[in-house]
Amino acid sequence: MNFLDAIWLIPLFPLAGAAAMLLVGRHLDRSAKAVISLLCPGTVLASLLLSAGAVAQLVGKAEKFHEVVLYTWVAGLPFRMADGAAAVFTADWGFLLDPLSSVMILVVTGISFIIHVYSVGYMGQEGGYYRFFGYLNLFVFFMLMLVLANNYLLLFVGWEGVGLCSYLLIGFYFHKKSASDAGNKAFIVNRIGDAGFILGMLLMFAVIGSVRFLDVNQALGSGRFAAETAGFGVLSLMALLLFVGATGKSAQFPLYVWLPDAMEGPTPVSALIHAATMVTAGVYMVARSHALFRLTPETSLIVAVVGAFTAILAASIALVQNDIKRVLAYSTVSQLGYMFMACGVGAYWVAIFHLYTHAFFKALLFLGSGSVIHAMGGEQDMRNMGGLKDKIPVTHWTMFAGSLAIAGIPGLAGFFSKDEILWQVYSSPWGATALYVVGLVTAAMTAFYMWRLMNLTFYGQPRMDGHTAAHIHESPRTMTVPLAVLAAGSVLAGWIGVPKLWSVFPEAFRAFEHWLEPAVPSIAAHAAEGAPHETGIEWMLMLLSVAVALGGIWLARHFYVHRPQLPDALARSAGGLYTTLSNKWYVDEIYGYLFVDGLAKGGGSALARFDNRVVDGGVNGAGWMTRLGSTLSIWWDTWIIDGSVRLLSFMVKVFSYPMRLLQTGLFQSYALAFVLGILALFAWLLVR
Repeated sequence: MNFLDAIWLIPLFPLAGAAAMLLVGRHLDRSAKAVISLLCPGTVLASLLLSAGAVAQLVGKAEKFHEVVLYTWVAGLPFRMADGAAAVFTADWGFLLDPLSSVMILVVTGISFIIHVYSVGYMGQEGGYYRFFGYLNLFVFFMLMLVLANNYLLLFVGWEGVGLCSYLLIGFYFHKKSASDAGNKAFIVNRIGDAGFILGMLLMFAVIGSVRFLDVNQALGSGRFAAETAGFGVLSLMALLLFVGATGKSAQFPLYVWLPDAMEGPTPVSALIHAATMVTAGVYMVARSHALFRLTPETSLIVAVVGAFTAILAASIALVQNDIKRVLAYSTVSQLGYMFMACGVGAYWVAIFHLYTHAFFKALLFLGSGSVIHAMGGEQDMRNMGGLKDKIPVTHWTMFAGSLAIAGIPGLAGFFSKDEILWQVYSSPWGATALYVVGLVTAAMTAFYMWRLMNLTFYGQPRMDGHTAAHIHESPRTMTVPLAVLAAGSVLAGWIGVPKLWSVFPEAFRAFEHWLEPAVPSIAAHAAEGAPHETGIEWMLMLLSVAVALGGIWLARHFYVHRPQLPDALARSAGGLYTTLSNKWYVDEIYGYLFVDGLAKGGGSALARFDNRVVDGGVNGAGWMTRLGSTLSIWWDTWIIDGSVRLLSFMVKVFSYPMRLLQTGLFQSYALAFVLGILALFAWLLVR
């Protein structure tokens, strides 16, 4: 079978599952739950198998890309480019499989399938079972459309689709106001970023004349826009607008505020959104646009700085959160900042590498937190947990592996990608020491808050009430088997991207970088060609990153297991700083004051006043003018027109009086006058 020509089928399997659930699911009785449990994960498994077959065939192909165009979607739209040249805009409904999209489809379908299987057990007793799986399948369909699209316009279809599905899934418990508010918040904040994306695409139409990835990259690499690369020009603006879209979808400052609130959705939704799908879309789009960002170092610097700032900001908030899922939510925001920091310094393949490893351990941690919540009867506050290590051992040991991985302990997946990001930030010509320091401090914070979570949840003395303690139990196999699979990935997935200085390993252990090179060449890699590799410095920085990770783990255990009274004492002594971190730097409050109460409500009040005073005032004024005109019209008719008529009538009567004496209307008078006139004429003739 030619899997490459069938890549357009990959998104259709989950679409079919979504259509079945959303169109006929409500008519199924509860006995059909087994059918749903097989159908919806099965559609994603079919996409995974087809994706694996297509990628395997792409590996054996000399040219590492394959494009399938089903039909021309938008055709023959004439427009005028920025340079005045006439052009015709077209966009295909087409699919592109290259090394970058191949990584993404395997991650999306693989992690999504595991989450679907987990959801069978987790959501088994929930209402709206068919609706949940319908939304989940629809989400996977749009994400696959996003990563397989061969042009920006079709990518935007998937981009908007995952935004819609996130709204539906976050607000799944629509009877809860907090859930519906969180769904609305996610939808509205993402619209802000999407506006930037649309403007960036429109600018791309006007400047380059195409939105097809291969055409855009070819035009940008041709030297045709060399003059635009000096200073902050039109290309920089184009890249910045696209990055605005990425900040919304991938939750970067200042548009990250929707992601922590997305925890109101079911835990599998949190795992799906945070691990491998929606939030990684922005990173994928920036990596896909590498040709543009390579020509715009000013915008790339902005990307790196925003990523670094977001990473340390979110990590600082995670230090003091008590909701187990919110700790992981802020962790996701922070790890996405790492990925953008790598993109900003030109190490695009490293950003995708961290995206790939992060998918395993973050999906594991979210699903593990769901298993904890399941065991605790819905409790999410870590202050009411503790001592769960022996009561839910599978959940404990799998989360143990995931926490080691995200902390960056050598040998686990997170170590390889995180350490490579730190090295690239330090060594890249677009990097900076300040960015490296921020990344290192964030790594220490990550190890601390993750092991704070582990210690509060699994170690120390139990802090739950007796009723909850009596009912704690391990999750069913439909939940624990996916945890075990993800734990294996968290341990092993990073071994295809070992550092170059580990020269004892063959090139196969660096397959990830080599595989991505044709699709996302790295600026840092090209700059380093021919330069001596600073092995000593890299070893030193690697050991330093491991040391800060181990230090964070030790400090968390010291605080929350050996000396559990210290955190409260430290919180009291920290005072305002602890309160500020607990309140998430008051960013939501600031946004509420400036935008919700200020711009939205204040703007609404201003519009109401404008409506009352200007619009209604204009209407009322027009009515007053009408009434005034009517009054003046009456006065005009009475005094001017009627007066003039009466005066004219009087004058007619005065001047017509002599004529009225002669014009009596009597024949006898006219005959007498005629005779008298004749006699007078004869008399005048005789006298003359």
